[in-house]
Amino acid sequence: MVGGLSRLFGNRPRLPRPVWLVSWTSFFTDTASEAVYPIMPLYLTRTLGGTAMAIGVIEGAAEALNSVLKIASGRLSDRWSARKPFVVAGYCISTLARPLVALATSWLHVLAVRLTDRVGKGIRSAPRDALLASWADPSTRGYVFGLHRSMDHAGAITGPLLASLFLWFFPEQYRTLFALTLIPGLIAVAMLVPVPDAPLTRHVAPASAADAAAPPLGRRFSRYLAVLLLFSLGNSTDAFLLLRLSEVGVGAVWIPIAWAALHVVKAIVSPIGGLLSDRLGRRGVIAAGWFVYAAVYGGFALAADAATLVPIFLVYGVYYGLTEGVEKAVIADLAPASRRGAAFGAYHAVIGVGALAASLVFAGIWKVAGAPAAFAFGAVLSLVSAASLSRLDLAPSAER
Repeated sequence: MVGGLSRLFGNRPRLPRPVWLVSWTSFFTDTASEAVYPIMPLYLTRTLGGTAMAIGVIEGAAEALNSVLKIASGRLSDRWSARKPFVVAGYCISTLARPLVALATSWLHVLAVRLTDRVGKGIRSAPRDALLASWADPSTRGYVFGLHRSMDHAGAITGPLLASLFLWFFPEQYRTLFALTLIPGLIAVAMLVPVPDAPLTRHVAPASAADAAAPPLGRRFSRYLAVLLLFSLGNSTDAFLLLRLSEVGVGAVWIPIAWAALHVVKAIVSPIGGLLSDRLGRRGVIAAGWFVYAAVYGGFALAADAATLVPIFLVYGVYYGLTEGVEKAVIADLAPASRRGAAFGAYHAVIGVGALAASLVFAGIWKVAGAPAAFAFGAVLSLVSAASLSRLDLAPSAER
């Protein structure tokens, strides 16, 4: 058994310097954004007078907008043979927009800031993932994306811990905390300066010519996206999990700590999930993650006390670790190198559109039938999605 584990996790591949630089950028960006995110439901409901439906509208609309932009930025980065300009511009927009939450006087103002922040994410995400894929081969893609997600989650540990420390000494000073997120955001942008822009194999062409010459993404890719869309329809914003924890008695100071602890689990499991997918296959790892998701949402549907829900909430990090990086590795496996910007754009769009629908449906079920019914809906849909995934062929395509 020990020998088998050693073969699975030993001799981890050495990764290029640009992978680490982009990963550190994600670390500092998430330090800024996740210092804000776990207390946003409290800020909206207690300070600005928002409701659960307002949370659903804000998070769903923000994710939908950034997903639509990912389609455009991904395709343009393919066509212009350039990834880095989109990545830098996206991180700059988010860095400058995020602190403006400090000036909000209603939940509509928060919506406007979140939409601007997500414009930045929409511009950068697909080109960044395509850039990461260019520094990996089929044997290391899971690990590359898993490591990147791990660094992202490490930032999500640091941010909430700093937020909790700040709120401990300065209770209710949410606006000052939001303004201070400018500092790690600027550091994140600075980390991108030495990152090279991986060249593509073709030059700029007119839109119609480029589209005509581009190899198709294929039926296997479309079927994979269809199953991801099905799962995402039951995958509402995590803000509802945090809201549920606050309802069962977890205090405002402890919410960011619980959020940070969740990301500790994510950071630990993400590279492990990536390595497992490289060596055992991606489909089984993703399916395992979706089963964990079903178990967590089922637990939130059945339990109603903090002592039970907090441990279940931490197990939720295993789902992320087994799926986030691995889902992206599948995209790189199935898409031709010259179409990866468009492929990642389509992937993010599917996830975002599903997030919008899921958040609105979840909020509606919560309002009409209560939180347990809403969480039960997500659990059932994840099981159906896992069954559908088992029928797909996700073997890597030949490099083109």
